[in-house]
Amino acid sequence: MSVRSYLAIALLLLSPLELMAGPGLRPPVVAANSFLIMDGDTGRVLVSKNENESYAPASLTKMMTGYVVSSEIASGHISMDDDVQISVKAWKTPGSRMFIKEGTVVKLSDLFRGMVVQSGNDASVALAEHVAGSEEAFADLMNINAQRLGMSNSYFSNATGLDDDNQYASAYDLAILARAIINDYPESYEIYSEKEFTYNDITQPNRNRLLFIDSDVDGLKTGYTSTAKYCMVTSAKKKDQRLITVIMGAESVKSRISESQKLLTYGFRLFNKTPVYKSGEVISDFKVDYGVVDLVKLTVASDISVLIARGQEDDISSNLIVKFDSFEAPIEKGEVLAQVHIMIADEVVEKVDVIAAEGVERSGFFRRIFQGISYFFGNLFS
Repeated sequence: MSVRSYLAIALLLLSPLELMAGPGLRPPVVAANSFLIMDGDTGRVLVSKNENESYAPASLTKMMTGYVVSSEIASGHISMDDDVQISVKAWKTPGSRMFIKEGTVVKLSDLFRGMVVQSGNDASVALAEHVAGSEEAFADLMNINAQRLGMSNSYFSNATGLDDDNQYASAYDLAILARAIINDYPESYEIYSEKEFTYNDITQPNRNRLLFIDSDVDGLKTGYTSTAKYCMVTSAKKKDQRLITVIMGAESVKSRISESQKLLTYGFRLFNKTPVYKSGEVISDFKVDYGVVDLVKLTVASDISVLIARGQEDDISSNLIVKFDSFEAPIEKGEVLAQVHIMIADEVVEKVDVIAAEGVERSGFFRRIFQGISYFFGNLFS
């Protein structure tokens, strides 16, 4: 099959600092250095301020520590049932603690909960040493994973989030990380919703207080240092809609809670999921060369919906992106043939694979000869 042309689309890119709200919707006023609301399903930023500016991440760092540990578990290198030897360094790590003791052996599953629920710095170091031999080597794994996830404005130098001039992260990067935790390791993510954890007869509550006051919230992490101030990454799901919010640099515990709640309220009340295509719905017919039929029906494999702001319902459009003027048979049912770009105004908000709704067999020998002659003269005169 000859490639004669590419169908192109011009994407109008928004500034990363532009507040992406619907017409007539004022963006929320949030008392923080940086914030955002992200659509948990697509990764699209709904509204933001300073989302790509880097700040000290405090204990939000432990999200990446948890992600790396979960990755190592999934790869079979370690297990939640591992016995972990506690070093002097882990035992002496300052800040929030789960109160492990040097020279003892602790189950990795307990350390993971101690890190996530109790925000234990001692647990974080113990996990890092168990995975990579040292916290420094573990930090290399953190940065490898950050690069792979596209966290371009973040760098990690320790597993705890204790202040370090070389450690920083942006709100956008932390939202990317939160979404990866939720989607890549759902079993580990369940631990982020646990409200308390008891170790060594000491019970500590989860520092994410929204877990106790908002039933839609099921994660993720809080953080504080004198440099970072009060930070919070939150995820909540209401019906079929998941939002991720990030607050960095709030002035108090109360402020990070109220501002995070404000973002969730804004997102859930002012943005709604709107169906665009149903699974199996025919999007278009497209030309087939050398097939028993001349056209193939194009469809999508699952229901497609987009999160839109109130007032933007009429701004949804779609653009079929096809690389070729035609497809050559045979074509299998379900074969990916194109993409459809879902747009709100001039912004592409989702790209979805388009598949063949049905198979198309290759035509017989004599029919292909006749078709070839027809295509030749058709191209000649076109």
